[in-house]
Amino acid sequence: MWKFLVRRIVLGLVIVILCSLIVYSVIRCLPTSYMEKIARERAAGTQGMKSYSQWLEELNNIYHMDGSILGGFYAWLSEVAQGNFGESWVYQVPVVQKYNEVIWWSVLMNVITLIVEIFISIPLGIVAARKQYSRTDYAVTVFALACISLPTFFLATILKYVFAVRLGWLPLYGLSGRWYQTGTVWYKIGDILYHLVLPVLTLATLSIGGLMRYTRTNMLEVLNADYIRTARAKGLPEKVVINKHAFRNTLIPLVSYMSYLLPSMFGGAMITEELFQIPGIGRISYQAMTIGDIPFTMFYTLFLTVLTQVSLILADIMYAVVDPRVRVN
Repeated sequence: MWKFLVRRIVLGLVIVILCSLIVYSVIRCLPTSYMEKIARERAAGTQGMKSYSQWLEELNNIYHMDGSILGGFYAWLSEVAQGNFGESWVYQVPVVQKYNEVIWWSVLMNVITLIVEIFISIPLGIVAARKQYSRTDYAVTVFALACISLPTFFLATILKYVFAVRLGWLPLYGLSGRWYQTGTVWYKIGDILYHLVLPVLTLATLSIGGLMRYTRTNMLEVLNADYIRTARAKGLPEKVVINKHAFRNTLIPLVSYMSYLLPSMFGGAMITEELFQIPGIGRISYQAMTIGDIPFTMFYTLFLTVLTQVSLILADIMYAVVDPRVRVN
């Protein structure tokens, strides 16, 4: 097991480096030079202290944009190995500092979404599997397919129009209300949760379809197994057969599936956060990338790549934890 984990970690590091090189190469090959844009802005703001050409030369030296792609990537990777991701061009603070300021809003929203998703999709998937080819099964399947097919911007717009504009039950956007600063601690917590209802509802609706179908498929495989027929032949109650024997074995693939949610949890929901103006890592990264903030873009893509590799390794470990056959093999 340890040899397998070491191989997976080494392979993950190689993939992270290659993905970072691809992103860096794409940024270097863009037809628009954001260095020239920043050099013009700083030259205009310094009132003649430094010219445009001086700022451009200085910025190219700082960010290693004046050499080859491989040379610049090696210089960037050397600084990253020391924990230096540079300063954000948009937010004028170190990239890591800006990330630490906004990441926990994305984590909070995605943790709540994950809890809602689990409590809705897994029971519905089990019910659909138990009543295969019934009206309930067809209804759950249609609902799951609708959730998978809906675009984020379309669903978010519909929910905002119905619950915020027409009914006025929920806020349209933002993370706090008018009286947030003057409220008590409990009022602030309630106000934040109140503003997160629509974003969480959007994310949960879009994500429960996949987990619901996954649960149904794996539950059907387990229910058709020989040991389930044996348990029923012994006269065990149906609830015991489903909850104790069938569901326990369904957890094996579900654990690995849920480990893939790690990148979305810490990587943020870019479209949803932007539509609801939630100041999480997704929205901040989207704004940085559209403006051409190369240091923040490189950090964010590297961060997502690392999260993806960590989730894959965790999935392998979880397989071994919940399934003794994997440890034996």
